Amino acid sequence: MRRRTLLTGIAGGLIATGTAPASASPARRVLHVRPGGSVQDAVDAVVAAGGTGRTIVVHPGTYREVVNIPAQAAGLTIRGATRDPRDTAIVYDNANGTQKPDGSGTYGTAGSATFTSAAPGLTVRDLTLANDWLRADHPEITGTQAVAAYVTGDRSQFTRVRLLAHQDTLFADTTALTAFDRHYYRDCYIEGDVDFVFGRARAVFEHCHFHTLDRDVAFKPEGMVFAPATARANPYGFLAVRGLVTSGAEDGAYKIARPWVPSYETTAWPSLVVRDSWLGPGIDAVTPYINMREAYPWQTMRFREYGNSGPGALIPVPENRPQLTATEAGEHTRRTYLGDWCPYERS
Repeated sequence: MRRRTLLTGIAGGLIATGTAPASASPARRVLHVRPGGSVQDAVDAVVAAGGTGRTIVVHPGTYREVVNIPAQAAGLTIRGATRDPRDTAIVYDNANGTQKPDGSGTYGTAGSATFTSAAPGLTVRDLTLANDWLRADHPEITGTQAVAAYVTGDRSQFTRVRLLAHQDTLFADTTALTAFDRHYYRDCYIEGDVDFVFGRARAVFEHCHFHTLDRDVAFKPEGMVFAPATARANPYGFLAVRGLVTSGAEDGAYKIARPWVPSYETTAWPSLVVRDSWLGPGIDAVTPYINMREAYPWQTMRFREYGNSGPGALIPVPENRPQLTATEAGEHTRRTYLGDWCPYERS
């Protein structure tokens, strides 16, 4: 199904592309954005007023715009007006290789994001964040990464958020190469195809549903769920716990992960733990990991599993599925990864 068709069904297809102001003064703690208004205008009003700890309530509709939250908007909450994330969507369609309107070049991977945040203490709830750029519509573009959300701030929390795209859906990253920014994703739905959860963040995905899309390609694998790029000095990378992995593709078409060692940080030592989760038949149980580059074999990375179930979690070749011991598993928990930050107590 084409992404744009999927999204226009939300809230009767209401499209919010106007520039009507938010319906509250930025001096107030809560601003409301309704169809015809702009989420970015509300963010800008908060920043201009020097506000921290504010809340932006986005009412049902589809808001076709790019939203960029700067570091100055610390403690910002953006939430849908209902508890159903399907009611409210923020969506756009830039890709890595999309030319900028001013002719200065292309957006790049991070620049393609529909939703970008560098704000510490960000909370996002009950929304859909999507990038509906499609490869089939743009065969002339080779930079096909099209990010739904690019997040770098420490203590960034997403609850009941749908993240929709194809390649590189969620870029869970850090504010600097020396930073160990923490993210927490709870009860989220994340779908895509190639490396669709990737980055350097210390990120916990709890009770999240990962769904792999069916790509119209003749080769296998069709894609990978995770591509962590954890800094070598960071003891923890991605932790997926009590989650679910389903697929729209044929059995065995996807890998759990491949390690990403960026050209700008060749000392990276990617870390991923998937534990206590159900892995569907879309995951290749025989060889669930693959290299991104032969110079950085996945076997040398910090990839581990523990207590998983489902057809994609079978272990026909033990050396291809490194497992934690029970003692080691005790170190890979939400509390260990997030330290003194306890967002789940108010989720």
